[in-house]
Amino acid sequence: MSLKSTTLTSLLAASVLALSLPMAAQAQGLVRGAERGAQDGADAAGPLGAIVGGAVGAATGTVGGILGIDDRPRFRQYVTRERRPSYAYDGDVRVGSVLPGTGVTYYDVPDEYNARGARYTIVNERPVLVDRSHRIVEVID
Repeated sequence: MSLKSTTLTSLLAASVLALSLPMAAQAQGLVRGAERGAQDGADAAGPLGAIVGGAVGAATGTVGGILGIDDRPRFRQYVTRERRPSYAYDGDVRVGSVLPGTGVTYYDVPDEYNARGARYTIVNERPVLVDRSHRIVEVID
């Protein structure tokens, strides 16, 4: 497979993946992943590496969710320190599940985590980020 078709395949895969995930998760993870991937690719293989790295980084950044990989452990520690009560939920605690509008307490995510538009709550002892419609956009494990 040629380098050109590899680049095209990577860009196509990143585009399909990015379009298939919730918009709130894309907003943060896509940009961070693309930036980091492009820089790493450029460092390793110059301009063409930046193109491939940006596409791959965008895809993995989107999969990573709203919080960056480095922010997740720190955010989990923050949530643990806050000692918020956990909501008992009968459904699956996974990205895409929609939590009820009543009975669940939603909290603002501190600005330092750059999770604009997301709030968090604790469901079945697991911290989750939700969008405005109470859809889970990231489970913090």
